[in-house]
Amino acid sequence: MSATTLTTDIQDRVMVITLNRPDRLNAFTLGMMHEMIAAIDEADANDDVRAVIVTGAGRGFCAGVDLDDDDAFTAAKPDPMSKDPEVWADPANRDMGGVLTLRLFNSLKPLIAAVNGPSVGIGATMQLPMDIRIASEKARFGFVFARRGIVPEAASSWFLPRLVGMSQALEWAISGRVFDADEALRGGLVRSVHAPEDLLDEAHRIAGEIAANTAPVSVALTRQMMWRMAGAEHPMMAHRIDSRAIAARGSSGDAAEGVASFLEKRPAQFPDKVSADMPGFFPWWQEPPWA
Repeated sequence: MSATTLTTDIQDRVMVITLNRPDRLNAFTLGMMHEMIAAIDEADANDDVRAVIVTGAGRGFCAGVDLDDDDAFTAAKPDPMSKDPEVWADPANRDMGGVLTLRLFNSLKPLIAAVNGPSVGIGATMQLPMDIRIASEKARFGFVFARRGIVPEAASSWFLPRLVGMSQALEWAISGRVFDADEALRGGLVRSVHAPEDLLDEAHRIAGEIAANTAPVSVALTRQMMWRMAGAEHPMMAHRIDSRAIAARGSSGDAAEGVASFLEKRPAQFPDKVSADMPGFFPWWQEPPWA
């Protein structure tokens, strides 16, 4: 894909998306939102991509919204008191961070954030729907919205408490302070902290383990089952989907290959593809009209 705010590279069945505005600490723009969504669309459509890594060029991951981005701030704004659902359904009036995170939430490929440096505002919240987050020792995080007179965006009020618990989410969000990678690790925001020179190697190791050993259709289903059940009101809702998924996957070529490869003590070569072989009940959820 052709892009101006990021680069993409596919090697060994892993796509690396690198936010590429290093002179601005990869500050987020409306153009970057569109290009990130396009990159995820490309990854989902490409059966050769088994996992996606997101990182930043230079010394930053993403320093938040670029305050000089005219496209992000000059659009006409609706009456904030409007109760007309059509007003807020208009993509032009929606929080652009949320447009991105909802697309990440819907991804069919696992997403790994390799946080190489400062990540504040949307730089922090865009990571939340990613499945695994690892950080450099130089990473810094900040949900700084209350210090700027606004509120958390990018659907982070849904994601963050589910990842780190309500008390920790509230402490970070209502203080708005910037904290280091070790605190992010203690709070459960990141999986592990690494020397800067080791960060991408570890991200590739994680992605490579997924690519080499798992069935892509099973991974896509598992990812959606886990995320969507995070808001389920009763375990019966999970049981219903589990039952359908086990029935569908149990009769698949992937399941036959999984058993055969185990018995024959060899690596599995799973035949099913995300582009063609998702089970008939997928997607099973009813989306909001503009999601």
